[in-house]
Amino acid sequence: MDHDHDVIIAGGGLNGPTLALALAGAGLSVAVVDARPAPDRAAHGFDGRAYSLALASRRLLTALGLWGRLAPDAQPISKVVATQGLPGEGADRLGMVFDSAEIEEGPVGHMVEDRFLYRALLDAMQDRVTHVPGTSVVGQEAVPGGIAAVLSDGRRIFARLLVGADGRQSGVAARAGIRRAGWDYPQTALVAAVEHELPHGGEAHQFFMPAGPLAILPLTGNRSSIVWSEDSARAAAIAELDDGGFLDLVRPRFGDFRGRIALAGPRFTYPLALGLAHDYAAPRVALAGDSAHGVHPIAGQGLNLGLRDVAALAEVLVEARRRGEDIGAPDVLSRYQQWRRFDATAMGLGMDGVNRLFSNANPALRVARGLGMGAINAVGPLRRAFMRQAAGLAMDPMPRLLQGRPL
Repeated sequence: MDHDHDVIIAGGGLNGPTLALALAGAGLSVAVVDARPAPDRAAHGFDGRAYSLALASRRLLTALGLWGRLAPDAQPISKVVATQGLPGEGADRLGMVFDSAEIEEGPVGHMVEDRFLYRALLDAMQDRVTHVPGTSVVGQEAVPGGIAAVLSDGRRIFARLLVGADGRQSGVAARAGIRRAGWDYPQTALVAAVEHELPHGGEAHQFFMPAGPLAILPLTGNRSSIVWSEDSARAAAIAELDDGGFLDLVRPRFGDFRGRIALAGPRFTYPLALGLAHDYAAPRVALAGDSAHGVHPIAGQGLNLGLRDVAALAEVLVEARRRGEDIGAPDVLSRYQQWRRFDATAMGLGMDGVNRLFSNANPALRVARGLGMGAINAVGPLRRAFMRQAAGLAMDPMPRLLQGRPL
């Protein structure tokens, strides 16, 4: 059959365009079907949304030629401090401190604002990827030698493979019959950015409280992004407060270690859930990013997990094509599934376990948690192993793009 493209990617968020650029750079013809209009998220100014990009993710973006553009607006994470405590009472004495100076590879990660990352991807796709904005994939059918995708504008296009990068409620996965396991958390994430008097020095803080963790993540300048997980009913009430009321609740949790704070953009809320796809592949279909897994944001690994999918899937497809294989064949897609499913499932369940362990007021567990964090902090090799995991350097085997090497 005639193919319009080698690969059609449903989803124009961050994982879809990144995968498209990786495949296009290796000579494949790719179309990204994006439900949002092209200027969306790229035309506006700062809105507080940002991502913690692990070292391995930065290497991937370097290999794709994107990091040079992003670096001036990226904030290195020099240190991560994890503690527990109660709102208004400050942190317990025992905790963990992960200093990037302890590993030779450099900062464990960088904070990059959504507006810069999306714009860099959008610009890079020009003349290299067929971008179809304001359109969705609404139907699909595996046919001999390929797959037909039906678009919301009525068009029908053909490819060897359809990739679902269309989020946690993936239509591609549902139509392919791929089921999803998981559960909702009784928590909602409150997300905002703040300005503060004192410099952060590149330090990120994770403060575990009984209702859920508060992450304080450094942005460029005297700004930080906060991700505050709170009981869902209480979070709904907090979201209804005006900015002053919101800050009144944030301040005792944030503390005064960075001086006075003020909101630096709009606020967002996100219901939290764990969702893991039973399969990452079906006939002529592969899943990547949130379509395959949605995890708790404790360690900021959501996008990094998606970029691991991107690196693995791109390598599998490019190598298959070089060997003359059909890139949509079941044995090819099985290699990708075997590479990624265990890692993502382990991360999702691991973050679920950490959230359950810390998001409670049990005094005995609080003592045990403190002793555990203190013990990890005191053992250098163990502390560095945690850092390498957070930096995305523990994946085995490591895809070439995550090593900063081209395909």
